[in-house]
Amino acid sequence: MDPSGFDDRTHALDAAHRLATEFLETLDDRPVWPRASLDEMLDAFGGQLPEDGTNPAAVIEEIAERAEPGLVAIPGGRFFGFVIGATHPAALAADWLVSAWDQNSGSSTLTPATVAMERIAGQWMLELFGLPATASVGFVTGGQLANFTCLSTARVAVLGRAGWDLAERGLRGAPPMRFVVGADRHGSIDRAARFLGIGRSELTVVESDDQGRMRADALEQALLGGDGPTIVCLQAGEVHTGAFDDFGTLIPIAKRHGAWVHVDGAFGLWAAASDSLRPLTLGMEQADSWATDAHKTLNVPYDCGMAIVRDPADSIAAFRTGGDYLIYSGLDPWDVTPELSRRARGVPVWAAMRSLGRSGIAALIDRLHENAVAMATGLASIDEIEILNDVDYTQVMFRAGTDAATRALGEAILRDGTAAVTGAEWRGRASLRCSMSSWATTPDDIERTIGAFRRLVVS
Repeated sequence: MDPSGFDDRTHALDAAHRLATEFLETLDDRPVWPRASLDEMLDAFGGQLPEDGTNPAAVIEEIAERAEPGLVAIPGGRFFGFVIGATHPAALAADWLVSAWDQNSGSSTLTPATVAMERIAGQWMLELFGLPATASVGFVTGGQLANFTCLSTARVAVLGRAGWDLAERGLRGAPPMRFVVGADRHGSIDRAARFLGIGRSELTVVESDDQGRMRADALEQALLGGDGPTIVCLQAGEVHTGAFDDFGTLIPIAKRHGAWVHVDGAFGLWAAASDSLRPLTLGMEQADSWATDAHKTLNVPYDCGMAIVRDPADSIAAFRTGGDYLIYSGLDPWDVTPELSRRARGVPVWAAMRSLGRSGIAALIDRLHENAVAMATGLASIDEIEILNDVDYTQVMFRAGTDAATRALGEAILRDGTAAVTGAEWRGRASLRCSMSSWATTPDDIERTIGAFRRLVVS
């Protein structure tokens, strides 16, 4: 091994580049779902820690060889599971730079280059979404932490408005807080509430319509007769149907009752970047906080979520640490999220947005919707398949007759390997979900997937 380590580093990076390129070049032909189980992967990577070291390039070769059967073709065009995007070329390459630079991006004084790119990326997003230009944008790991960050900020703010200083006095004895959610909210909202000390029995759950949109009359009724600190959680993009709450109606109702309004828009906020889909988001700019992901709709690498808060002073009240050895320069990244040390996850966002431009981002969003419509149309042409949702955005939900047949079809498509579609339950019935999130999906990918379902549904 090279005593200085420099040759080892170069050879390891060369190996990583070659092996990563080989992986990406095989995406069109490889099975989309992994061929190996977790136990098999544990066996492949397990054993005792070796006594002696190994050349770094050889370690990289070993990783790639052993991992091969356990990898998922997420960056390809036929991964439709959960809500996971592929990786845009500029974002992927920028992420490699982020690892090489190794910048601790909590401080604008310590790492001004990466913080500047994150700040500009945040400004570009606010403009695309039609949100206040002065809002804070914190880069976190994903939608879960974005919701948690926004709701943590909301808790401090609504208690503060009620005269309770949470940072000074804690929660014991604090005024009771109402936490209002939709019946078809994403599970990350409940999980964030749990992190904040709010249990399931304390949630005020508001009824939704057949597509999962919160009902305005039900929200009005839920808020009547109550007072005190209140947080209302709305949704841009229901994870099964893709439906959007009616922000223009719901937010004024919540505001009349003095509530903080949060919008969970992990993949839905990006609809605002499209002229044709922007009506889905009308009125959401009236909210107080918004959560979204870039590794979903914008197609940057994991991990990258954004927590957006209307008033940066509320973010600072919740998160500024105040360590005497830290250097502050205006609004620092560590002022608006729970993290101090972290990688520069906003740099790939800047790269993707710079590469695509405003028109390219709009075209990407439009194409995802068009792909969803094409998939739904093709699936609906199969006699045994029923489409369950209005395909207003990027989600297609369907079933194949009985619950048993639907689950069997979901298992079959994963075994087949042509595409990845994941299962769910909607209104008490088994369903399958196809999420259009990848820039790499082509008409041929859609046709191949429809053909696989046509073949499997009758076999």
